[in-house]
Parts: sequence; structure tokens; C-alpha cells
Amino acid sequence: MSEQLLAAVSQYGAPALFGIVAIAAMGVPLPITLLLIVAGSMVSQGAMNLWWTIGLAGAGSMLGDQAGYAIGRWGGPAVIGKLSGLFGKRADLKAMEAKATAWGGPGIFLTRWLLSPLGPWINLASGTAGYPWHRFLLWDLLGEMTGAALYISLGRYFSDRVMSLYGVLGDMTWAIVALAAALILGYQLIGYLRRGAKL
Repeated sequence: MSEQLLAAVSQYGAPALFGIVAIAAMGVPLPITLLLIVAGSMVSQGAMNLWWTIGLAGAGSMLGDQAGYAIGRWGGPAVIGKLSGLFGKRADLKAMEAKATAWGGPGIFLTRWLLSPLGPWINLASGTAGYPWHRFLLWDLLGEMTGAALYISLGRYFSDRVMSLYGVLGDMTWAIVALAAALILGYQLIGYLRRGAKL
């Protein structure tokens, strides 16, 4: 799959990148970080324009995010249940809504580029929780443009070490996700133990 996506970006440039990142932002698991880094490498070789590439990558991601938000907002729990079933696991809608509400704008911003595996679920949860669209749009814009600029710039400056860079970034992202999960579970465990002590 990665080879076909890389070939599409190599052949069609930034417009292909736009379409691929839009699809990935809706929840289809695609190697977007790798594609952005490779696009940056292509920029360094003069095959793509830096600003067009960043702009189209950010806009494509935002389009997919807005679609996810709209599905959550107007599709409701039934649609989300069906979608989560397609990806092999049922979503705990109430837990997702609680996280989206608690994390607010900074959570949207961070899940655009730092904790990107959580992004599609936060999009849906923000919609179902009724998070204001104008705020979602603002944080989404900031996060997606930050992510596109960051990964494309890294690919541009480290174009001779693309795969090594991708491996390091992938490991770092999952380490941060694991740390965040451990902190959340630890916080919940402390709350549970305190409630037990009061009984």
C-alpha cells in the first residue's frame, strides 16, 4: 500500500497528497507521516513547491477532519457505531465525548500532528459532544498546518535519511500515546482508590 501511495505522490505531486491525507483524516489507516516526510524530500529535490505542498496537505487533512466532525454532529451514535465496527472495534461513545470535552481545543490541536492516531476519533467525538464548530475549525487549522509544515520541513532537511527519520518519529508518537494512556489510567486508579477509602 505504501508503495502505491508514494508512487501517486511522486507522479501527481501535491494534489495527490491532498486526496490521500483527506482520506486518512477520516479514519482510514494510511502512512501519512511517511508521505509528508517523503513530500518534504521531494521539495528538497525541486520536484514540488514547499508552500503549495504544505498548503494542500494541511487543507486535505482539514477537509477529512471536518467530514469526521460532521458525521459525529449529524450522524449521531448509530453512524459512529457502524463506522467503529468497520474498523474492528466498537467505540465507547460516552468515553470519547468525555475526552473530547475535557481536552478541548488543545486536545484537537495535539491530535492533528503529535497524537495523530487519535485524531479521527476526536473528530467524531467533538461532533457528537456538540463542541462548537468555529472553535473546532480554528484548532484544526492550527494543528493541521503545524503538522504539515513540521513533517514536510523535516523531510526537506533530512531528505537523505527519510526512512530513519520516519522510524524515530513513529516510535516517539507511540511512546507519547502510551505515556498519555498511563497517566490517564493512573489518574483514574487514584480516584478509584480514594473513593474506596471513603467507603
